[in-house]
Amino acid sequence: MATTIKDQLSRTIVLPSWPFRIISLVPSETELLVDLGLEEYIVGVTKFCVHPNHLRKNKEIVGGTKNISLEKIKALKPNIILCNKEENTKDIVFTLEKEYEVHVSDIKNITNVFHLIEQYQNLFNCKEKASKITTNIKSELEGFQKFIKNKPKVSVLYFIWKNPWMLAGKDTFINSLLTINNFTNLRNTQERYPTITSEDIKQTTAQLILLSSEPFPFSDKHISEIKKLNNSPKVILVDGEYFSWYGFRLQAAFTYFKELHLNLNTI
Repeated sequence: MATTIKDQLSRTIVLPSWPFRIISLVPSETELLVDLGLEEYIVGVTKFCVHPNHLRKNKEIVGGTKNISLEKIKALKPNIILCNKEENTKDIVFTLEKEYEVHVSDIKNITNVFHLIEQYQNLFNCKEKASKITTNIKSELEGFQKFIKNKPKVSVLYFIWKNPWMLAGKDTFINSLLTINNFTNLRNTQERYPTITSEDIKQTTAQLILLSSEPFPFSDKHISEIKKLNNSPKVILVDGEYFSWYGFRLQAAFTYFKELHLNLNTI
């Protein structure tokens, strides 16, 4: 009898047979697979799976996160495909699950990350490495929480896109990490990725504006653009991977956050 498991949308999937033939359609999960010691079993990735940087040279690129080549996927004969509720579309999941086992993650906070690592542990029989990653993240988080405990709260806007200006809102992994950083997201009661007008930026009471490096590549010129609209908040560029990638990336994220806070005092 086949062994089954529930993914993070409570969908029932059958555990893959060995040898694993994994296609990952989620960049941060691709990076996590490598850290779990599963690189040799990855047969397909997206063009956005940039970490580790050698991977796209050695694995078949099956498209992006929103559009895929079914022909390339079929040729790779995967026995499991990894998706994410936010990164991939419903149509992609519905299409793929007709022929393949598809695991869908849903990450809104660090607890969800630990759950995902546990599921991968069960899917791919990598308990030792999974436990090590979880332990490292918990240790780093605990140390950062001690560092941030008595720091004052700072009201923020976190920009992820331009034309239109778009922010991180409620029920996002980004928002959960902002909270851990003692940042009060002024859009944490709005939809996941609300837009904001130039007039809204002029009127904002945010103490700090964070411009993410991804998915839109904000740069110094955008700091100037924001400052022309409202010169009151501090405006800085931040590494979006530390605010939105989960798994392996979280092991270094809290060191980055600590340095971010220390640097804020000098701006």
